Amino acid sequence: MILITGGAGFIGSCLIKRLNDEGVRDIIVVDNLGQGNKWKNLNGKYFDTYIDKNDLFDFLDADDLMDIDAIVHLGACSDTTETNASYLMENNYKFTQNLCEFALDNEIRFVYASSAATYGDGSHGYSDYEFDSLKPLNCYGFTKHSFDLWVKENLLDKEIIGLKFFNVFGPNEYHKGHMVSMAYQAFNQIKDTGKVKLFKSKNPKYADGEQRRDFLYVKDCVEIIYKMLLNDKISGIFNIGTGKSHTWNELAGAAFKAMKRQPIIEYIDMPESLVNQYQYFTEAETKKLLKVLPDIKFRSLEESVEDYIQNHLEKEEIYY
Repeated sequence: MILITGGAGFIGSCLIKRLNDEGVRDIIVVDNLGQGNKWKNLNGKYFDTYIDKNDLFDFLDADDLMDIDAIVHLGACSDTTETNASYLMENNYKFTQNLCEFALDNEIRFVYASSAATYGDGSHGYSDYEFDSLKPLNCYGFTKHSFDLWVKENLLDKEIIGLKFFNVFGPNEYHKGHMVSMAYQAFNQIKDTGKVKLFKSKNPKYADGEQRRDFLYVKDCVEIIYKMLLNDKISGIFNIGTGKSHTWNELAGAAFKAMKRQPIIEYIDMPESLVNQYQYFTEAETKKLLKVLPDIKFRSLEESVEDYIQNHLEKEEIYY
């Protein structure tokens, strides 16, 4: 049995699809569906039971834990613009800490989501061997980094797995509001207006639209998680990215190409609320990841965007 928090979310629901493809149906989904459309991410997927996030620890205290082999903790507030630090610490740090301790006490394998937001402005690089010098630019990144530090301080990286996700995009992200990927935004902008709007650069080192990100297709992302679950010898905190950055202009260009349109890009001012927490460059160092999964393959950015648009967004059935 695999318990997945955030199981109805973006990465979580795609992981369930990957597990279902392998015949795995003994899955406990933990989430908070609310009143939106996130439930649609679970439509057509097989799982054993659903638990509301607020009832999780009561469920675990009462359940036969011999059935749970692994906990994959993907549930969190992932809004990088959230300013309620108390909420973020309770939701992203304390909740994760309690769940991790529970898993360790009961000898259950534990995998949790961290983030590339922990790297801040990137001035100390993007090595998943480096932790002490990092200074995140927003509270979301701070809470993720704080838990990473707790894991390292207690030597738990010898027992559990942390996943420092870079810019993941793809199907089932539709419920994320203003946090949806630029790939999804680009598709809708091109469809509606024929052009894409990108932020102007406020850094003289980068021309408009030339800011860079390590874009990771969600199907490649969940393949990594699936392979890690298969190998109980793997532990540590890993960057989950392709190791190759691309510009926003390249991402937009891939969207135009997938939609068979001529590129038209308009550069707009960045909101003041983002100026001091904007990352101009991210690129995962993947040596540690490739050491444990040497055969992992990544789709190119063009292949990823093409699959997302042509096999999902332009289809009647957009979900994965």
